[in-house]
Amino acid sequence: MRRISSRRLHQTTVAERRSGIDRRRKKKIDMRALLFGGRRKTIRRQEDRRETFLVDQYQQSLFGIVALILFFSVIDAILTLFLINHGAIEVNPVMAFYLNLGPYVFLGVKYGLTSVGLLILIVFKDMFLRPVQMRTGVVFYIILAAFVGVISWQIFLIHKVII
Repeated sequence: MRRISSRRLHQTTVAERRSGIDRRRKKKIDMRALLFGGRRKTIRRQEDRRETFLVDQYQQSLFGIVALILFFSVIDAILTLFLINHGAIEVNPVMAFYLNLGPYVFLGVKYGLTSVGLLILIVFKDMFLRPVQMRTGVVFYIILAAFVGVISWQIFLIHKVII
């Protein structure tokens, strides 16, 4: 007669109780975690790092980057309005349409589109983008660098207009 150790017996009974459904494969957003706060701050498992994974809590540095991007978006809009008043034209056809509706509409739409885009990036900040082999969290820094470039160019143009 073959003897089964208690540990092996325990493993067998645990395996039989499992449903076979991997809880980590849940792709939908948990609304309770968004409203009341969750516990997931980072991706813990290595195999999850190349998948879409949603977290419940975010780093404070992310708040700073998002606030800076929104600030630069407003500065970009104000500098654009200044340049438009001094003879420049808006080359972006979407923003040119809203600029024709008025400066407040232009400011509101620019801020709104930037905010919605950032909100989507925040929710999916740990998603791995396979075609470019990077996480979406890197996109925040790319956007920040783009705004710095645009604002620098606008300041250069304003300097040319004034002098």
